[in-house]
Amino acid sequence: MKVTVKKIDDANILVSGAVENSVIEANIDRLAREAGKQMKVDGFRQGKVPPHIVKKLHGDKLRQDAESEALKALMDMGIAEAGINAADIIGEPIFKKYDKKEDKIEVELELSLRPDVKAEGYEKAVPTFKKPTATAKEVDEKLKEIASQNAPFEKIKRKRAVKDGDMTLIDFEGFVDGVAFDGGKAEKFNLKIGSGQFIPGFEEQIIGMKYDEQKDVVVTFPKEYQSADLAGKEATFKVTLHEIQEQKEAELDDALAQKLLSDEKATLDTLKEKLKEQIVSEKTSKVYNEKLKPELIEALVKHFDFALPHNIVEQEIDAKINAKAREMKEEELKVYQENPEKVEALRDEVREEAENSVKATFIVDALAKKEAINVDDQEVSQAIYYEAMMSGQDPQQVIKYYQENNLLPAVKMGMIEDKLFGKLLGLDS
Repeated sequence: MKVTVKKIDDANILVSGAVENSVIEANIDRLAREAGKQMKVDGFRQGKVPPHIVKKLHGDKLRQDAESEALKALMDMGIAEAGINAADIIGEPIFKKYDKKEDKIEVELELSLRPDVKAEGYEKAVPTFKKPTATAKEVDEKLKEIASQNAPFEKIKRKRAVKDGDMTLIDFEGFVDGVAFDGGKAEKFNLKIGSGQFIPGFEEQIIGMKYDEQKDVVVTFPKEYQSADLAGKEATFKVTLHEIQEQKEAELDDALAQKLLSDEKATLDTLKEKLKEQIVSEKTSKVYNEKLKPELIEALVKHFDFALPHNIVEQEIDAKINAKAREMKEEELKVYQENPEKVEALRDEVREEAENSVKATFIVDALAKKEAINVDDQEVSQAIYYEAMMSGQDPQQVIKYYQENNLLPAVKMGMIEDKLFGKLLGLDS
């Protein structure tokens, strides 16, 4: 086999060559002999199956494997000819040509290399900004809000009808088409009116009920309801009101601070300082995600100039096209399926965005190494665990989902990116 190598740019090379049929046939003979030593076929002793029998039984698979081996050898020759390190090759090769002729297979394949990003001068790309602060008024408003959320409820002294914001004590049982359904019954259940805890329309119909009143509350389950048996169906709940509770005025004192901070030595000033830090953190997070991060990525992409591996760019374009396809209606999707030129136009449309995304990934990787930014697997698991807890999901199930769908590397990359940008912007100080 002979190969020629052409350098496209610093990140891509084109390997051209031809694989003669004699090479493929020699590979088939060798693979057949090796397989015959392992196979068991009726009429032959194990390990003594003749090559011609192996070829007869597994001819297509042998030829496929023989061609793969020959292509691998051709690619290795191209790598050696180009004088590159095989470890620098990234992703899968792109076949530009694979033409089977009578006596040979003519091949052109493009190999991509990991870019060499010179991590220099990037400090100039970091945008300047004024770090957010928290005013005394904002801290006081936050304090009143959190105190109100934690103020206790007490049974009302004079009987009246239910109002929005009340805590109620109710019995209820739900029926669909006159038949009670599983999970639709409870006794002495605490429901805060206006909390949105129940099906839309339920809590609003409790408003105006009086002590010991019984009422039929009619609602319709959402179409996307988790139980398929109930989704989209009308249900009647027989409700009995036992008690109404009002929320007491919140006391802003050291006792509140000690309760909220789980610290017997905490004071109201301690709580205010914590709330001040929280407000500053929330403001900083908002300005980082909405302004600083996009500006920094754009500036870094503009600052660095290096060739991108074509195969990785094509993968990113594929991902963006697939994401758009998932959002398309069936009619629109059909138009693209029937018109390949529209797909190519769409690929061209997202190409620049994909290139910038790939470029940013390599920049972050290089700068993270330069700035000694690391995120270990335990940090990734802890972050996913916390997010799952905050959203009311089972952390173990969420982590399992990320593992099974190979999403952990993306989460880790995102955490490294945020750590790096935080350091560059001075947000971690």
